[in-house]
Amino acid sequence: MTSAFAPPPAASIAEDVRRALAEDIGAGDVTAALLADVPEAGYILAKEAAVIAGRPWFDECFRQLDPDVRIEWRVAEGDRVRAGTVVCVFSGRSRALVSAERTALNFLQLLSGTATRTAEFADALQGTRTRVLDTRKTLPGLRLAQKYAVRVGGGVNHRIGLFDAVMLKENHIHAAGSIADAAALARARYPQLPLIIEVENLDELQQALATDCTRILVDDFPLAELREAVRIADGRIPIEVSGSVDLSRLKEIAETGADFVSVGALTKHVRAVDLSMRLGEPPGG
Repeated sequence: MTSAFAPPPAASIAEDVRRALAEDIGAGDVTAALLADVPEAGYILAKEAAVIAGRPWFDECFRQLDPDVRIEWRVAEGDRVRAGTVVCVFSGRSRALVSAERTALNFLQLLSGTATRTAEFADALQGTRTRVLDTRKTLPGLRLAQKYAVRVGGGVNHRIGLFDAVMLKENHIHAAGSIADAAALARARYPQLPLIIEVENLDELQQALATDCTRILVDDFPLAELREAVRIADGRIPIEVSGSVDLSRLKEIAETGADFVSVGALTKHVRAVDLSMRLGEPPGG
């Protein structure tokens, strides 16, 4: 099966895996060295319901240790699987398989966890205009991987880093002197980049609306003020909601007509999905 989601560049995935394998294997897998290096087969079993994400990293873990490994996926990226699903079967050299096991599962479990959590938010917003965004609150070194998993789960990526959008927050505005001055500096220096302005009250919202910004982020607004902010913006500039956004509040936020909610928990508080690797024939063949 071919993924419908564009992963990061192959070189980025290969580097993620190289670094992770080096961390785990070090000078050599002393336990795998005890085994006869013979052809072996196995499978990955989902032990709970999940949205699967991370196949490119999983595959790369095995291929870096055994270029001739064969992996047959029985589910696609973004598929929702039930507990007991065999998600893939594989065959290769026994030492490579057991050495790659933990690193491969770490990637697949973590990224599936990110996708699964994102899908919960995306599902809760079905039928509304509001979309869920991620943030920069990612695991160090795995930002592209986690942001990919957010897309797999049905979310939308915010800026990737500090280089691909100007985002004026409280300290930037304070240092520049005002929202108008900060926005003017941004447009003069980086006219090609999106300009996002964070505001903390309705007065600041009005100031941001007077600029030619791309999006306005309203931070920790009470519900009544959020409704008023959406009314004032009147569709001229997309409104993003951040701060204390959880599943229990999604419906009331979406009902205000806000365009986006940004949720750090998608990538910061992620819980790895329970997947298991076993050598031998899978249940049911």
